[in-house]
Amino acid sequence: MKQIIDTGLPALKQPFSWAVKATGILFTAHGPVRSDGSIDTGPIGQQARLTFSNLQNAVQAAGGDLDDVTQVLIYMTDVADMAEIDAVYREFFKAPYPNRSSMGVVALVVPGMKMEIVAYAAIA
Repeated sequence: MKQIIDTGLPALKQPFSWAVKATGILFTAHGPVRSDGSIDTGPIGQQARLTFSNLQNAVQAAGGDLDDVTQVLIYMTDVADMAEIDAVYREFFKAPYPNRSSMGVVALVVPGMKMEIVAYAAIA
């Protein structure tokens, strides 16, 4: 049975849940979304910090912490931003790091949004 996790972020007009937990696995996706539902379209470092902070909040709301994250998929609109995203990533994750894949994409749904992530966590 799936359990919807309240991450503290507002419901948006799109049909999705911010975080869903099932059989001890948390499924979640995040971008630079502020607590009021607006999107941060500022510099990539700022967007990355907000995105990973949203992930951290979701994992904690599900009863875990970032050490429970097993995989992170990063989508970015400019692969030149990878170094800065990595620097922020290291603020949130320590070795041993989650499995990760990073992809350059043409665009994301909101103009000016430079990154989005999908993450999975194993939470007892």
